[in-house]
Amino acid sequence: MSDNSTNGSRLHTKSTGMTVQAVIARRVSCRAYQAAPVPEAHLMQILEAARLAPSACNQQPWRFAVVRQHELRRRIVQEGFLPGISMTWAIDAPVHVVIGMERSFVTHRLAASVSGVDYPWVDIGIAGEHLALAATELGLGTCWIGWIKPRVVARLVGWPASVKPVVVITVGYARDPAAGMLPASRRKPLAELVRWL
Repeated sequence: MSDNSTNGSRLHTKSTGMTVQAVIARRVSCRAYQAAPVPEAHLMQILEAARLAPSACNQQPWRFAVVRQHELRRRIVQEGFLPGISMTWAIDAPVHVVIGMERSFVTHRLAASVSGVDYPWVDIGIAGEHLALAATELGLGTCWIGWIKPRVVARLVGWPASVKPVVVITVGYARDPAAGMLPASRRKPLAELVRWL
């Protein structure tokens, strides 16, 4: 039984009981969803996982729009995704979590100009993957979609100009519950990636 605290209330949701390593190994991009709705308690749990992510100077630049309305999901896919790649399957995902970025001048613009590191993009990546891993633990499928038109998506979810949509993460139960666990051949071996000093 997972037990998370949000604004003083306790969330009680069932998890798969997997280790963190097993959850990481099981997370794959899901592109076929069941119509079954995602319980609100599950959504709160995955959002809480994202909220707890670390960020540069604790600026917490992420903002979340949870889209459950079918018509709005359809418009996000048909109007807010860039052309060239058909992703109509995303309409069937019962939830779209749009993650937006609200930048701080000092941390995100001034510091980035000195260091050359665009910190809010790192922060959004951490928060988004916290969300995806928490969803995996709860038996949910997710898929990151960055092929979007930020201005259009911002208008669709009602965000001010200060918040720039970065990614849409689809969330729902996979049509094939047995899906998961990438073949080892899909990831490069550590020997190609790590330099020991």
